[in-house]
Amino acid sequence: MSTAAERKSIAKIAANTRWANEPDRTAATARAREKSPASISYWLKQVDPENAMPYAERIKRAENAKTAYYQKRMRLARQAKAAKASAGAE
Repeated sequence: MSTAAERKSIAKIAANTRWANEPDRTAATARAREKSPASISYWLKQVDPENAMPYAERIKRAENAKTAYYQKRMRLARQAKAAKASAGAE
């Protein structure tokens, strides 16, 4: 059985080997970027999956949905940080 350090080393070697042999990094990561909440295309698909709305309206709604998503994540992070701080104070 390998240790955590050995597994980490093996994973780094594998990742570096993979990227050393990749001719087009942008194409290799395109699907992941498209499915990421950081991508506007992700939110366009969330707010209008049938592509029925006018493009300008889709963009507005997608930007609002993206902003709401990140605001919610920030709120949850603040709550977790506060809970951790109050647990440490006790």
